[in-house]
Amino acid sequence: MRVGILTREYPPEVYGGAGVHVEYLTRELARHVEVAVHCFGSPRDSPLVAGTYQPWDELGDAALAVMSVDLAMAQHLGDTDLVHSHTWYANLAGHLAKLLWGVPHVCTTHSLEPLRPWKAEQLGGGYELSKFCERTALEGADAVIAVSEQMRRDVLLCYPRVDPERVVVIHNGIDPDEYRRDRGTDVLDRRGIDPARPLVVFVGRITRQKGIVHLLEAAPRIDPSAQLVLLAGAPDTAEIGAEVRGLYNAAQERHGNIVWIDEMLPRPEVIQVLSHATVFVCPSIYEPFGLVNLEAMACEVAVVASAVGGIPEIVVDGETGYLVPCDVAAGAPDAAAAGRFAEGLAERINALLADPDRAAAFGRAGRQRVVDHFSWSSVAARTAELYRGLAPS
Repeated sequence: MRVGILTREYPPEVYGGAGVHVEYLTRELARHVEVAVHCFGSPRDSPLVAGTYQPWDELGDAALAVMSVDLAMAQHLGDTDLVHSHTWYANLAGHLAKLLWGVPHVCTTHSLEPLRPWKAEQLGGGYELSKFCERTALEGADAVIAVSEQMRRDVLLCYPRVDPERVVVIHNGIDPDEYRRDRGTDVLDRRGIDPARPLVVFVGRITRQKGIVHLLEAAPRIDPSAQLVLLAGAPDTAEIGAEVRGLYNAAQERHGNIVWIDEMLPRPEVIQVLSHATVFVCPSIYEPFGLVNLEAMACEVAVVASAVGGIPEIVVDGETGYLVPCDVAAGAPDAAAAGRFAEGLAERINALLADPDRAAAFGRAGRQRVVDHFSWSSVAARTAELYRGLAPS
């Protein structure tokens, strides 16, 4: 069986959890089926890549540019037995290939556009186009993979025309041989991070979804003996980039020990920073799965995370970390709710900073949970089984 994997991101052009997912999934899927990756961007050296695509030059609107890539991508999928698209960026290509070539279409939902209203800041009217692409593809897909039970519920809520029988849950995975504790300090030394201090670490893009603004609101309440490390780059818009810069400056004045690395670091550097953390914090207000929590847990770090989306399916409260209630509504600012959330983050972070033995125990338990439940080999095996049930014999 030849499977066309349709994605915006593929190494080395990976900037988010969906790209990480596709990278590792395709590697393991190649043990089960013939994989042909079709992705946005420049040519790749990988033998798994069958095609790369650029938007039409004359299209200035970002969403229309994405759709132009999808048109080109669909044209080149005639030699596949099944197509599998990831995110709205490639969903339309999968839907068009299904119609054009008569092949089954599988969609993996890493997030849902109707639940990300802040994207209107980034895309303007193109946000309506992104929702169109996603809705059309999911409603017409032969199978929809949800990366968590909560994501499955969200799919059926947002798109009631999707048959519940076609929505299956297959969690994300992680490679625990790559994500494991690194005791070196060369990266920390180079980046101005003090390994002798307790570290509270955030890793993520600068976007409303990831909740960095709430962590910065909480920062003045965090024990000042700890160093808060923000590995945060790639702002969605100039406006949110400027907002975060202002919050950082205010928090730095009050906390006085924050290191902000405003770029997306190479994976080995992220692993070393995580490995020296006392606490990893994930303050997302929307998180269908939350792969970054698995990455931290694999590095034996206790996690403090918002109790939203798929995160409670990863972080076991009181065993691998703490979950913080979050009733901050996406797209509907509520100062009181944001204040409660920031206070809860600081309280749980400080509890672990004050009890390093418990933090270490949570970290060990987190590593074991990753090894036991979230391997890419099992994710790929379940995905290939789904393919076989859809492809014509």
